[in-house]
Amino acid sequence: MNILVLNAGSSSQKMAFYNLTYPLPDRPINPLWKASIDWDQWELKITNHNGETIQESIAETDRFLVLSQTLDRLCSGSTQVIQDLGEIDIVGHRVVHGGRDYRESIVIDQQVKAEIDRLSFFAPIHNPANLAGIVAIEKRLGNIPQVAVFDTSFHSDLPDVAKVYPLPYEWYEKGIQRYGFHGISHEYCAHRSAELLNRNLRDLRLIICHLGNGCSLSAVRNGKSIDTTMGFTPLEGLMMGSRSGSIDPGILIYFLREEHYTVEQLDHLLNYESGLQGLSGKSSDMRQILAAIAQHDSRAQLAFDIYIYRLRAQIGAMLANLGGLDALVFTGGVGEHQPLVRSTVCEGLGFWGIQIDSDRNLAQPIDQVISPEESPVKVLVVKTQEDWAIALECFKLGDGTGICV
Repeated sequence: MNILVLNAGSSSQKMAFYNLTYPLPDRPINPLWKASIDWDQWELKITNHNGETIQESIAETDRFLVLSQTLDRLCSGSTQVIQDLGEIDIVGHRVVHGGRDYRESIVIDQQVKAEIDRLSFFAPIHNPANLAGIVAIEKRLGNIPQVAVFDTSFHSDLPDVAKVYPLPYEWYEKGIQRYGFHGISHEYCAHRSAELLNRNLRDLRLIICHLGNGCSLSAVRNGKSIDTTMGFTPLEGLMMGSRSGSIDPGILIYFLREEHYTVEQLDHLLNYESGLQGLSGKSSDMRQILAAIAQHDSRAQLAFDIYIYRLRAQIGAMLANLGGLDALVFTGGVGEHQPLVRSTVCEGLGFWGIQIDSDRNLAQPIDQVISPEESPVKVLVVKTQEDWAIALECFKLGDGTGICV
């Protein structure tokens, strides 16, 4: 089955192309082709099946045309992997918010599109971009089967004590609850961690730290998410690159009442001018924060210290509700590539049996255990593979020919 995966964000569009056949490999495989469009910088990067990367500026300003022209590179030029776009059997999409109804992946029809659009009210940064990708594929490839894989699905069985906010119950009846996000990544990393530890996932208690520009934790027991830090929206929880994470809601009331801020101003500040960006005044990128710290920048140091403090605190809360821990898992761009973040977090958790082997931690580990052999709690670095997970969901929903059943 030829599977095209689209993973859209508010400022980027990532694509990957897989060819899967029975029997499926027991480990993730690299896509035959992948592309990334940076809408902020208007740059395109494509990697072909030989691992060669082409990077170029985009002259066109119409996003649909850019996407369409990028798809053409699947079947033309030095990045060609198929003869014709008609060879694509199925397209899978990461969709951030699936609400209460979509608890698993689903073939997209008009009703599903309408619900993704309605849920944009809950995820205004992400769902519109996801829907735009779906519509673009319809325009370019016609009536091809498309699958929505929801970031909220893995958290859909959260117990009521984790899901329901201490607000008037009528609000919960209207859909105000913790949904959780990054679920595709959390679920993949849970299964991959069990493989790396040679353990049955149902026997493991895991805390998974997805640390990128967006950050979230999940507590996994018996293979299910029982708690997570993101909530009604992806804004709750940990301090992030440019998002505040959890704060006292009274702060918002103060700025609305006393400073006469608009809702739009607060929304922008909380999502784009807070977190590492807001505290440091430098960047939302952890790499640039660490570079500024090396130059003795005190605000960058403060931003880093608060990031670590809040991350440790949330791990502690997860551990208390999990009732013990078998493994702590780091993933995401920061989790996978920043050894100082991993070591600093774990330094404060040693009394729980969480230790790191310094040499392993510094050796650019991917899909590796980085704790000492004698450590009672294993610490792992797992490369999240959201595109692979989405491709597998597409394969499951097909009958081997790309026709969804």
